[in-house]
Amino acid sequence: MRVLVACEFSGIVRDAFRARGHDAVSCDLLPSEREGPHIQGDVLAVLSDGWELMIAHPPCQYLTLAGLHWNNRVPGRREKTGEALAFVRALLGAPIPRIALENPVGCISTHIRKPNQIIQPYQFGHPESKQTCLWLKSLSPLVATNVLQPEAYQLNGRPRWRNQTPTGQNRLGPSANRWKLRSLTYQGIADAMATQWGVA
Repeated sequence: MRVLVACEFSGIVRDAFRARGHDAVSCDLLPSEREGPHIQGDVLAVLSDGWELMIAHPPCQYLTLAGLHWNNRVPGRREKTGEALAFVRALLGAPIPRIALENPVGCISTHIRKPNQIIQPYQFGHPESKQTCLWLKSLSPLVATNVLQPEAYQLNGRPRWRNQTPTGQNRLGPSANRWKLRSLTYQGIADAMATQWGVA
């Protein structure tokens, strides 16, 4: 199967599909961090190149619920959200038979449509929390492969995962590459995508 992994510089999802025999190619404005087939450039330019499946990871900076409050405080930011939503619409409307688009909880749900599914890393063998929405076209929701139980609990009694503080915040401190680390797909989720969606 010809698979386009849009907006991926890590190669994690691309390589999960390639490990299962698919002709998977990643595409991003950044170079790939792993050796492998990668198109460095605008993914919109290659959407019509005969792909059978696309897994898309559009940047969430202007889409996520965590950052939308800045739209009323920072001039020009609301316009950036509009551009980000237009990009998402272009990806979802691509001439590709099967599409999965992932993003955190945010304004895609209110401006385009609600997600088909919300998943967590701890459903796929990783003891971390990262609520991720999936918008699907001609694909079934992912089936959890290895559901873990929490090792601890927050001060309010909710489950606490390894990447969380006692109050539930993410442990990852501010840094120049925090966005990169936060954007990476967990291997267990990538493997589930390749195994469950990589069926012709």
